[in-house]
Amino acid sequence: MSETDKLLKRLDSLLNKIEPLIPDIPDGINTFNGGAFRWQRYGHTGLFHKISHPTKIKLSDLQCINRQKEKIDCNTRQFLGNLPANNVLLWGPKGTGKSSLIKALLSEYQNQGLNLIEVERKDLGDLRLIIEQLSSKQGHFILYCDDLSFEADDPSYKAIKVVLDGSLSNTPDNILIYATSNRRHLVPEMMSDNVASKNIHGELHLNESIEEKLSLSERFGVWLSFHPFNQVQYLEIVDYWLNKLGFVGQDMDMVRKASLKWALEHGSRSGRSAAQFAKDWTGRQQLKNRNT
Repeated sequence: MSETDKLLKRLDSLLNKIEPLIPDIPDGINTFNGGAFRWQRYGHTGLFHKISHPTKIKLSDLQCINRQKEKIDCNTRQFLGNLPANNVLLWGPKGTGKSSLIKALLSEYQNQGLNLIEVERKDLGDLRLIIEQLSSKQGHFILYCDDLSFEADDPSYKAIKVVLDGSLSNTPDNILIYATSNRRHLVPEMMSDNVASKNIHGELHLNESIEEKLSLSERFGVWLSFHPFNQVQYLEIVDYWLNKLGFVGQDMDMVRKASLKWALEHGSRSGRSAAQFAKDWTGRQQLKNRNT
């Protein structure tokens, strides 16, 4: 046996040992007819996987954010109608309805062919690859990036910056990015950023680091701001969810006092907190009635 044959035999034996250790890559989705999907990275590539049971929430379920609903709903209808539309940034405190609003669009427009594709924070570097794979597909695609934020020294934000507006290649008209963030400018703003800013003849010249941070969020054509709910709004959301869940009660003053205590204990008068209270209160009352 020649030395070449011996080497080939050894390589073949080595491959037989390695192959069982290599995980199989599942089949991805190639046809999109509306629905929820998730991008999953595998080695040097990635695949789209269908989400079998997406969150079921309707636009009508979202209370006290009518301005934001109307704006993003109009932008989405323009998009689905093959009219000019913008990428959207939804920013504000947690629990104010940012993510729920995007998910509700899927419930509203899935039957019209809307495809909502979740891209996790760690996979933002794949945005160009994702867009290249979708560019040959039929349909309308919204890339959903939740809780988008970057540390001051995190260079990965440049990946989304280039995709939004900064590459020689255009993003196809049937692809938009809808992102949520707790920060208006996505990157933390420091007092030190202002040190190098200058006032020249009454005109403010910002430090380059500030301009860099502003330039990312400004690439979103639509900014939607969300704000904490006041007590009246919080109680209105509580009432909505109690009615939706079928709660029947007479002493509503006691229920509202309990809901305010719930918010205090949870540290938030948010829409999420209101819905959680309604589920807890209604569930306990229905369980009590069932056992009597």
